[in-house]
Amino acid sequence: MSDPTRTSQSARHATGPAGAAARTPAAAVAPAIRRPRVAAFRILITLAALTGLLLEALSTPGAAPAHLLASFTVQANIAVALVSVCSAHRAWTGRSPVSPRITGALLSFLTLTALLHHALPAPDSTAFTLPAGTGPITTAQAISHQLLHTLTPLAALADWLLFTTPRGFRLPHAWQWPAYPLLYLSFTLAFPTTTGTPSPTLTTALTIALAICLLPLITIAIDQVRPSPRLHNNRISPTGIGPLK
Repeated sequence: MSDPTRTSQSARHATGPAGAAARTPAAAVAPAIRRPRVAAFRILITLAALTGLLLEALSTPGAAPAHLLASFTVQANIAVALVSVCSAHRAWTGRSPVSPRITGALLSFLTLTALLHHALPAPDSTAFTLPAGTGPITTAQAISHQLLHTLTPLAALADWLLFTTPRGFRLPHAWQWPAYPLLYLSFTLAFPTTTGTPSPTLTTALTIALAICLLPLITIAIDQVRPSPRLHNNRISPTGIGPLK
């Protein structure tokens, strides 16, 4: 069977405009497919993350900025806001999407913060989640916690399931994605005062480490079996190999 990516001998030695057209790969002349709805959705993800971060900063004026930036939730949402803007620009202009290595890592980070926030009781809160505080929680803090721990992770999950092609995650990502969370966990155990939160107990630390290692495996397994979303309609022929329409 012939390889469509390779040029024939006659096309390889052809000259002039015809030869240049024959040597040009099909991907180079394919029209860019703009996805404005996907871009708008990713802008909303950015706005949700930035709104949660702003409310958290304004509702905790006594907290040191270094302690706030040391929170894993804050770091993950800042990264998601930046990557979502880049992804929205690429979807709007029809460029290639951001690498699944990056988007998958951020998805696992957000999922980890959401699980820890909703699963761990307040006394066992760690630097992975936002500080619960000593006094009663304010309305701004409650909104920021819901935005950063619930809405943004769910929106990132919906973006992955509805607007990205499946089987983009690879098995090597299973050991690449946990690298930073495990390093962060080790740092919080060694220097708990840096993050402004108490050092987690041994049981809590082991639970977090187990979640860090299992989440990428679960995400990759789901990505291998989930159906492909219908991202766009090809006017020439349907997706896959088939005759021209």
